[in-house]
Amino acid sequence: MASSFQQLLSLLLLLLPSPLREHLSSTSHVAVDEFHPIFLVPGVSCSDLEARLTEAYQPSVPHCGAMKGKGWFGLWHNTSELLAHDYVQCFQEQMSLVYDPAINDYRNMPGVETRVPSFGSARGFRHKNPAKTLIAALENLGYRDGDTMFGAPYDSRHAPPVPGQTSEVYSRYFKDFMEAIELASNKKQKKVVVLGHSFGGMVALEFVRNTPMSWRQRYIKHLILVAPTLPYGFLEPTTTPLSTRSMWRSFESSIVNFPSPAVFGHEPLVITKQRNYSADEMEDFFAAIGFSEGIEPFRRRAAPKAKSFEAPMVPMTCINGVGNKTPLQLVFWDEDFDASPNAVYSDGDGKINLISVLAFDKEMARQLGQNKQFKSIKIDKAQHSTIVTDDFALNRVIQEIIEVNQIF
Repeated sequence: MASSFQQLLSLLLLLLPSPLREHLSSTSHVAVDEFHPIFLVPGVSCSDLEARLTEAYQPSVPHCGAMKGKGWFGLWHNTSELLAHDYVQCFQEQMSLVYDPAINDYRNMPGVETRVPSFGSARGFRHKNPAKTLIAALENLGYRDGDTMFGAPYDSRHAPPVPGQTSEVYSRYFKDFMEAIELASNKKQKKVVVLGHSFGGMVALEFVRNTPMSWRQRYIKHLILVAPTLPYGFLEPTTTPLSTRSMWRSFESSIVNFPSPAVFGHEPLVITKQRNYSADEMEDFFAAIGFSEGIEPFRRRAAPKAKSFEAPMVPMTCINGVGNKTPLQLVFWDEDFDASPNAVYSDGDGKINLISVLAFDKEMARQLGQNKQFKSIKIDKAQHSTIVTDDFALNRVIQEIIEVNQIF
């Protein structure tokens, strides 16, 4: 049996990029069937979304009701097809969310039901960049979908709640996630590794933080966050097209990544000829760009996230890219907020500023119970969107997964 395993391991190693193959040949002492199950929480663009239109749906134009009463259909992953068939208006209408101040939560448009397919499996996003490259690398190591590798796709329109916040969508998601982890863990008699990339890193972090401490101590082996969109925020240098802006602005996920005053202080982050806006003046900025409807949900849902620094209290590794031009300030000198701004750059992964990353590192190192089980890895020239596709960065991510499996 040992000889058969060594032959299999040798074959698997041959399939890996040479730098990683050399590292694993000298350090790996974990059999494939001894791997801890891994759950992948993908980036914001990887999860599909299906919709079903009920009798309560009142389309803005008749042809938007074409799928009414016909069961579930692909909504998000069919966007290119929808655009080709002049379904843009209907797509936006059915994708949009409504903020309900009475319950301080988001919901679908009346008559629109949605679901995320393929929960528990990585097959739903195995063909989508950048997830497919990471999945292929894990499969080369011996991970198998549904046995030792699982997917946890989510509705990317919504943002994960911090402890104490309510979210109908994430209450269901967290419940399903916990049950899937329990099933995988009990089957293999091992704790699980949870890996989140980009926005999925935020989802993974908040998932763990929202579970009972006794549960996470029993079931979570390690939390790996790869280029996570941390709650300390960042600024996007691009603006959404006018044709789809109302849809994007209806999403809770559109308001959760603004810079935190606790990290960026009173320094100007948005600069115009008339006035500047710091991290604690984002509500004024919303009003200036014509997004007044976002102020209340921002104040009641997004702002508390930027102040929530509680550590997950499980072994955790945070992997980030550095050494790239990353926006720090946006300049709309003529106050044309419909145009793409000029940017003032500092360091980071091209999207997540190093200031946010270092603030997160400092906070995790400060908290007793987390400081001795926190590891921060910086990969020079690794960029946010390609950190799990470029060989040199992916190799380091895979190396960390291997090392986590070697820890007893």
